[in-house]
Order: sequence, then C-alpha cells, then structure tokens
Amino acid sequence: MKQNAKPSVRQILTNYLELNNHRKTPERYAILDAVYDIDGHFTLDELGDKLANEDNFPVSRATLYNTLKLFLELRLIVRHRFQGTTHYEACYDNNGHSHQVCTMCGKVTELKSAEITKVINRQHLKRFHKDGFALYIYGICSTCQAKLTRQRKQQQIPKKS
Repeated sequence: MKQNAKPSVRQILTNYLELNNHRKTPERYAILDAVYDIDGHFTLDELGDKLANEDNFPVSRATLYNTLKLFLELRLIVRHRFQGTTHYEACYDNNGHSHQVCTMCGKVTELKSAEITKVINRQHLKRFHKDGFALYIYGICSTCQAKLTRQRKQQQIPKKS
C-alpha cells in the first residue's frame, strides 16, 4: 500500500510547498520517500540511519525533525508515544491505527481489526467530524508472560540443601 501511495503523497507535499511558497528541497522528498519505504513504526534516529546508510542521503537531525513536523501537519505521518519513546508511521489513506503495547518489554504490534474499525466508524459524534483514530491496548505480550510464568515456577520450587 505504501509504495502505491508515494505518487499521491509526493503530490500532496508538492502542492503544499507551492501554495505556501516554500522551497521544494531534495531533502524533503528523500525523507518522504524513506518514510514510505519503512514498514511499520520508526524513530527519528532509525529514519536518519536509513537515509544515511541505505539511501546514501544523510541529513541533519534538525532537518529530520522539522520535516517530520511538516509531514504531521499534512497528515502524511502519524506520531505515537509508546512508553517514553516517540515513533512515527506513514499513514496516507489509513484512517485508523490500533496497537498492542507490552507494558513489560515495550514491544508494539499493529493490530488490524475490521470489527474495531466498524464500531468506531459507526460512532456518531455531536458537532465533530472524525477523520481517523488511534487505539492503544496495553498488556503483557506472550514472551513476557512466559518469562513471568517461568519465574513464578522457579520461586515455588524449594531449594535442596
């Protein structure tokens, strides 16, 4: 989906820059392409590493930050704050985000649920037009749950002297 969205998101960026008399810099377009090449969530540092190492197009941290801020305003990306860290995600033509967040290890998993989307889309809100949503479900992932179970079992076994 994201690869197919590239021409559309590039056009949205171009239109905005032209309408607001901003420069159409190669950095902005390189960052936009990199964002839509990444599958899933990414941090500012991960995006910078991808641009520098994979795309051979290093940019400053300030340029990354300011460009992502612009993309947020244009709704080309969405920002998530997961347990003290900020992640971003391409979101063009995707009006709903649901995630499972492990409160022990911090692992974030995208949750695709047609049922959740249907319920939220059916909600009629007074004097408010919704155009998207984010849902975070917090709990303990199966890996961490298995670790907890092993720890509990070890604590129950009496030590031999």
